[in-house]
Amino acid sequence: MNKTIIGAAMIFIMVVVGAVGVKLLLPRLEESQQKATSDAVKTKGKIRMDMDNWVGYFPLRSPEMKNQMRRAGYMLVCEDDKADYARRMERLKDGDIDFAVVTVDSFILNAAQHNYPAAIVMVIDESKGGDAILARKERVASLDELKGKSGIRVAFTPDSPSHHLAKAAADHFSVPELLPSGKLRIETDGSEKARDKLLAGKADIAICWEPDVSRALNNKEVIKILGTEDTERLIVDILVANRRFVQENPDLIQLMLDNYFKTLKKYRDHPDLLTEHVKHETGLSKETVSAMLKGVKWANFSENCEKWFGISAPGTYADEGLIDTIESTVRILVNTGDFSSDPIPDNDPYRLTNSSFLEKLFAKGISGFTTPGKGVAGPVNSIEAKFALLDEAGWNSLKEVGTLKVEPILFQHGATALDVLAKQVVDQSVERLKHYPNFRLVIKGHTGTRGDPQENLRLSQGRAESVARYLEVVYNIDENRIRPIGFGGAKPLPRKPGESKRTWMYSLPRVELVLVQEDY
Repeated sequence: MNKTIIGAAMIFIMVVVGAVGVKLLLPRLEESQQKATSDAVKTKGKIRMDMDNWVGYFPLRSPEMKNQMRRAGYMLVCEDDKADYARRMERLKDGDIDFAVVTVDSFILNAAQHNYPAAIVMVIDESKGGDAILARKERVASLDELKGKSGIRVAFTPDSPSHHLAKAAADHFSVPELLPSGKLRIETDGSEKARDKLLAGKADIAICWEPDVSRALNNKEVIKILGTEDTERLIVDILVANRRFVQENPDLIQLMLDNYFKTLKKYRDHPDLLTEHVKHETGLSKETVSAMLKGVKWANFSENCEKWFGISAPGTYADEGLIDTIESTVRILVNTGDFSSDPIPDNDPYRLTNSSFLEKLFAKGISGFTTPGKGVAGPVNSIEAKFALLDEAGWNSLKEVGTLKVEPILFQHGATALDVLAKQVVDQSVERLKHYPNFRLVIKGHTGTRGDPQENLRLSQGRAESVARYLEVVYNIDENRIRPIGFGGAKPLPRKPGESKRTWMYSLPRVELVLVQEDY
């Protein structure tokens, strides 16, 4: 009797287990059958990527790119995380995604706590007018007007590319007022809200991105103080790949880059198609879409190789612009208080990059592309940009953008020649100047207020000319870009509250590097 009960119980258990097994396996069997009897049988897998809706990332998430990957057997899944850069780094670390799109500054800032779980495999674009510092003109007309001005309210989206533009300007031009604290610091959730604060008079300055920049400038009370159309290697978007994915799936990364550059070329050859696709995605008007697209400069295959990753044919020029951008970004983040020291492991920027995939594409050439370096002139360094000759009236008509932050350029008493220490200071200023290739440069020499005015004027002019000659000879800066002017002691610095007379007088002899542009 007991054996009968036990046997029946075992049969019952086996039936239950079998039923549960069938229930669990049936969906998988159905899914397998579904794939086997459809075109999905060609799908080899999914590639997962996090990004946001910035128009510069559109080619990566575009119908063209997804079709290219689909034809190769892969589904490209792009998730919009609303610019949550910190979450992207966490997902990369956990292996939840294979790729992420980030700016260089956000990558350095947010990936540090995860020991940089991804490598940079490509430069996507550079902001060229997509971001700007805007102001109500009755409050602020230039960066220099901001210096020492109290009560300036600044609206911006924290940890956005626009925020990095504010950090860069605060550092390069010595304008900490762009990064206020307390009630003067107005943090917003998105560019549109920062713009609205400015238009409503609740902020004096707003750092925005397109299309809000164009919309704000339609108001006659708003002016642009600085836009990324006049910057170089400042806000740079990159594609990063999970390090484990790099090791385990190198062929997939190669495929991704190959298809991306083909997609980019198609949109370059058919700009109306790009406009139409962006318009369909965003629901915006053609005019608004056109304004957005003007704020982006995509880096094609040749530029990735020659301008950013230092890859070129033997005997031709190539620049490691990405390494320069990483190093300058670290300096900005340290100087503005995000880090106390360089956060990159071993202080080695090459730990963040992987050029091997571009090198392989370069070696074999991409279908539809000319291999870089064959009969193509190398890119001109941003510091060597050429300018038209201006007469006196032309120079006098230019508008001041701001004075670069420069440590004191010291001269021997009564001398105009640059010594070794003074040259080092000028070298440091060039690192900042490289980010602003579209502006001309007025070099202003000043002396103290004592002594013969004519002698002071001659001395200040000679010192300004010495700096100009050094920039022309050592850095090949176009002489038409530079104007040295000596003011003698006619324009002393204002004496700060509580500053001793001796300290104030010691600060008067100086050389200033002032960026200027046409006043439109």
